[in-house]
Amino acid sequence: MTMQVADGDQSTRERILAATAEVLGRNGMTKLSLSEVALQAGVSRPTLYRWFASKKDLLDAFVVWERKFYERAITDATADLPACEKLDAALRVIVEYQQSYPGLRMIDIEPALVIKRLSRVIPLMRGRLERLAQGPDRGVAVATAVRVAISHYLVRSDDGADFLNQLRHAAGVKHFAP
Repeated sequence: MTMQVADGDQSTRERILAATAEVLGRNGMTKLSLSEVALQAGVSRPTLYRWFASKKDLLDAFVVWERKFYERAITDATADLPACEKLDAALRVIVEYQQSYPGLRMIDIEPALVIKRLSRVIPLMRGRLERLAQGPDRGVAVATAVRVAISHYLVRSDDGADFLNQLRHAAGVKHFAP
């Protein structure tokens, strides 16, 4: 999964939002530069301002875009799978997302802001995974897996296989071939 956008298939707005993830990963929210976002997106500042009148507007739109990106990745990964395999597919998306998404480095730059955002993200993540989980203890299993995912986000590991195995164990998911 990559936040790169293909030329010709994505709008200027999408390019700007994808570039925002890159710049946030380098500088954080406080030091976000609209000039740097425009440069990263390959657009002029006036073009950026046509889409987003202010830094606040850009960040507000980015939060929505980021959530939709994650939801779309989960939906795509779980489409056409048997119910018993959907949670495992979603856990693989979480690992890939955390290992490749540039905005996740913000925890190193602005930990207080990121931790504040987690209070809004955790319930959304838990709710999304609960819809994919099965069994009588699925709420507890999913809550535990979310905690493992957050732990890996806060204290990053480059071992994606170990991360995935920990998520599977926490969620009580048996490994299915991809």
